[in-house]
Amino acid sequence: MIAIDKTLISEDLFDKKFVCDLNACKGACCVAGDSGAPLDKDELPLLDGVLEHVKPYMVPKGIRAVKKHGTYVIDSDGDYTTTLVSEGAECAFVYFDEQKIAKCAIEKAYLEGKIDWKKPMSCHLYPVRITKSKTYDAVNYSKWDICKPACECGKKLDVPVYKFLKEPLIRKYGKDWFKQLEKSAALFLKKEAE
Repeated sequence: MIAIDKTLISEDLFDKKFVCDLNACKGACCVAGDSGAPLDKDELPLLDGVLEHVKPYMVPKGIRAVKKHGTYVIDSDGDYTTTLVSEGAECAFVYFDEQKIAKCAIEKAYLEGKIDWKKPMSCHLYPVRITKSKTYDAVNYSKWDICKPACECGKKLDVPVYKFLKEPLIRKYGKDWFKQLEKSAALFLKKEAE
């Protein structure tokens, strides 16, 4: 583990390779799983606040799920997550493009200038998951079988997880933190090469 400010970062972010390959996985991370995307408590009012601007990009069953359950629910672990269209199904904020790739209606609204919040942090940071404690954030790589194509693509392109996630890591922790992360990565990789 590498310590930067109030974070402990797994070295997996330096030596694991990852680049999303949506043509291969079809956006499975937005569809698979037992619950929706994890949400921080401060994201709940943001999600509620953008809903009317996001609805035009959502599919009817997603809109129905949000109307019935709200934009977020508390999952079986007691965590806030985005609502699913039904148990074990896709996130309520998913739409499918012409190639049947699952994409985010929130992000689409953002990219089209309708809102100024890109998407939940957990989605933007994936495959990194943050576990909060009272004194620090544990920043860990989360391996999931559905991301095998992303791992293969990352290896082929030689892109470590932290480089793939530069934008969301800066969004979460800032540019200075990311510069420290880059220095730590360089030292780690140099040490590994010795």
